[in-house]
Amino acid sequence: MTSPTLAAFVFPGFQTLDLFGPLEILGDQSIDIDVSIVAETLDPVPSVHGHGLTVDRSIDDGRSYDYLLIPGGDAALVAAEKAAVTDWIMTASSNAQLTMTVCTGSILLAATGLLDGRRATTNKQDFRATTPLRPQVDWVAQARWVEDGEFFTSSGVSAGIDMALAALEHLFGRSAAENVALGTEYEWHDNPDWDPFAHRSGLA
Repeated sequence: MTSPTLAAFVFPGFQTLDLFGPLEILGDQSIDIDVSIVAETLDPVPSVHGHGLTVDRSIDDGRSYDYLLIPGGDAALVAAEKAAVTDWIMTASSNAQLTMTVCTGSILLAATGLLDGRRATTNKQDFRATTPLRPQVDWVAQARWVEDGEFFTSSGVSAGIDMALAALEHLFGRSAAENVALGTEYEWHDNPDWDPFAHRSGLA
């Protein structure tokens, strides 16, 4: 039986925990998801901290994936201005069973129009500055993550881990998510409405 596939799309300046937090969860060997790092080209992609990440596949290879993960970072807004990137995300997400975003990765996904009319959330410190870029989305100010159909969008950085566990529960059941949380010694905030950072950012 073929393992389900996940494309983690990265761009120069991506936030490291946005990517590697969810991948620690979704890439757990007990789940057996085939993870690929995807970027515009096959050149190493520097994170916001300057470390170059090896890329497995480029966006022009025509592959489809079962799941899509889009991390954030301030540079997501730059990536959102590239038609080649947004076109690929639109196609990849439309072909995927599930699309997950972390932080301003939600803004990058929103730039495609796929979130129009749907509920979504993003980083709370940047919420007022970024959500007006796509007012057609029903942006939720107070949420650790938001599930709307095949889209799971999460708040800033560490929230991606909670979101990934929720996605894991959605795909493989509660026990699978709990076992991965236990194995990583992570205290899962499994209530999507738990969001003290919305209060701290004056959004609730």
